[in-house]
Amino acid sequence: MSCRAVIFDLDGVLTDTAIYHFYAWKALADELGINFTEHDNEQLKGVDRLGSLRWILQKGGLTLSEAEEARLMQQKNAHYLELIDHITPDNLYPGVTALFTQLKRHGIKIGLASASKNAAFVVERLGIAAQFDYIADANQVLNSKPDPEVFLLAAKGLAVAPQYCIGVEDALAGIEAINRAGMKAIGIGDAKVLSGAIRVYPAVKAITLEELLSV
Repeated sequence: MSCRAVIFDLDGVLTDTAIYHFYAWKALADELGINFTEHDNEQLKGVDRLGSLRWILQKGGLTLSEAEEARLMQQKNAHYLELIDHITPDNLYPGVTALFTQLKRHGIKIGLASASKNAAFVVERLGIAAQFDYIADANQVLNSKPDPEVFLLAAKGLAVAPQYCIGVEDALAGIEAINRAGMKAIGIGDAKVLSGAIRVYPAVKAITLEELLSV
């Protein structure tokens, strides 16, 4: 069997926390006098916290000290945690539980590769933490996507060679990271945008196990 593990991104694939990131970043940007829109937020898909902050600062023509950047990141994260504290299993995208059940039944390992430092908290709130055989997130890596580090870490944690892993992503940076890791990439979203993926689905619920095993 060529597929021995499927490694999922979190935001935009299993649930939508992007809106909460937007609210938290927008509140910070407003405080700094920087205009930040939902379109801007799309540019931050798959980007880590420091990279996101610096993107916003650059848009506003601001340069701050590392200490001030650290303070603002902590402020943003505290606001974000307040917002996602209300997440429940109802926030899980349709089809995720069914797909996980099928993967488990066929002995295929399930991993997570997230750019979020709050990934463990979110999957706990979603009620799916126990479904993962390994969780890799931004707390454990130095380089953010499109660097393949987080996907390679997940594969190592799963004890599965990259060539036997499938990665599932909704961001272009994530698709690039999967390909650079030597894995097969499945996209969630727009096929025109996620051109580096072998297959692209509108949502996780559209994925069938048969198609995954045939990739």
